[in-house]
Amino acid sequence: MRDSDLPVKTNDGRDEIQHRSRKLPPVLRSILLIVDGERSVRHLRDLIASLHGPADALEQLESLGLIASSAAVAATVSAHAPTPGVAFALPTGAPVDSPQRYQALYTLMSETVREHLGLRGYFLQLKIERCSNSEELGEVLPELSAALAKARKDDIAAEIEARFSAGT
Repeated sequence: MRDSDLPVKTNDGRDEIQHRSRKLPPVLRSILLIVDGERSVRHLRDLIASLHGPADALEQLESLGLIASSAAVAATVSAHAPTPGVAFALPTGAPVDSPQRYQALYTLMSETVREHLGLRGYFLQLKIERCSNSEELGEVLPELSAALAKARKDDIAAEIEARFSAGT
């Protein structure tokens, strides 16, 4: 991968986060968690160095099929892929625990942690990653709101709570 590439988790990578089937070493799992499609390889390598991870961690994850370059993924995405920004719109009329609602809430909460809490939200992001349905995400929501309030982002916390409530 080039320094300017934006690695993303593959389906196998997201599955590994949820199920821990490959028994990754803790440092590689932590690195997999911070791969989000927004940080460049260069930025990730800086973070990996601060975590005292192996210099070839991204290559290891890529060889395991857990991450890929976003450019490579974009080239293979089908025409049925959701359009950017749609993930934040909670599906109206969908059952409370539909996969679409879960994915929308998961994306909203993860992006909020990344954008507004950064590395301070690392453990909160781990909790979000462990959630497998909308109800579990709802249980993490008060902690996210509290963290945002502490970071003086009350308006963002209120918006997320409103979106979560609108979907129920």
